[in-house]
Amino acid sequence: MENNKTNVLPPFSIQFTPQMPELLLQLNCTLALSTYQAGKVVLISAKNENQLSILPRTFNKAMGIAIKENRMAIATNEEVIKLVNVPQLATHYPNQPGKYENLFVPRATYYTGRVDIHDLDFGAEGLWAINTSFSCLCLIDDEYSFVPKWKPPFITDLVSEDRCHLNGLALVDGKPKYVTALGTGNTQQSWRENIVGGGILMDIETNEVILNGLAMPHSPRLYKGELYLALSASGEIIKVNVKAKTYEVIKNLEGFVRGIAIVDDYMFVGMSKLRKNSSTFSKLPFAEKAFESGIKVIHIPTKAYVGSMIFKSSVDEIYDLQIIKKSNKVGILNSINDIFRLSLSIPGATFWAKPKKTTENE
Repeated sequence: MENNKTNVLPPFSIQFTPQMPELLLQLNCTLALSTYQAGKVVLISAKNENQLSILPRTFNKAMGIAIKENRMAIATNEEVIKLVNVPQLATHYPNQPGKYENLFVPRATYYTGRVDIHDLDFGAEGLWAINTSFSCLCLIDDEYSFVPKWKPPFITDLVSEDRCHLNGLALVDGKPKYVTALGTGNTQQSWRENIVGGGILMDIETNEVILNGLAMPHSPRLYKGELYLALSASGEIIKVNVKAKTYEVIKNLEGFVRGIAIVDDYMFVGMSKLRKNSSTFSKLPFAEKAFESGIKVIHIPTKAYVGSMIFKSSVDEIYDLQIIKKSNKVGILNSINDIFRLSLSIPGATFWAKPKKTTENE
């Protein structure tokens, strides 16, 4: 008889070019990506020179990720969750000692409400966030849903209308400096009127528009004093000359690019599979070609394409991409799984609590 069964791939299956595990080992880093579509933060590292390790953790509608030293923050559907790396807990991870060198554990939750937070970053004043719904830059605070600190001069009112789709943030010396938005309108979701060519890059210190007419700009990143952006609607990675208000194309990856992380001259770029039924994405010129989701790597000095990691299941859309440096054995806990409740740390000591035993009378 003919076998009509189809091959079902395991969740988060990934196909990669041969050099990827060796590169991650060489860079001694772990990639952290967010996928709001799958509701996960996924850590990717090298298991050895030939294999990758994929660790997905559930975070509801995960968006922006901030990482600085031993701290991590993740924007979710209604919350910002702060995690802290506790290597001592990693050393004695229950039933799997030595599996991780570092372990990020949730330590605080900020209840922001549904304000559609995009990019996050740790700065000198605290945790900065792009509040897309209210078209503003804000600080995350434990007394308020958020503390508005800046909005574009063309935005007249602080209201939940996503007027310009403010999305990207880059800090300089611990202070917010550059932001990206998909439009300059001042009415509810007016950015949708020119999705492909209405984007801007702004200097928030001067309120000056550095670049306009951009194709859905995302993920402003500074590296060695140079500013890079992803133009999602054209598939291009660009380097900006801020003084001249010009840019050059570093690479055209011919897909929906969003999420940039850079380490040691290597740029990791998130690629998303476009939803064919999306009124936003279906208008893009390469919509029929954007059928893969994953990460592509560029060597910045030579602009050479280095390789890729492509998800074959579970992940269709990537928002953010960050680097966890100096470790390729990183774990992360959420507050959903019971093991989180057993991870205890105090100044100078850590403990894994024993699971509570239940009795018939309980």
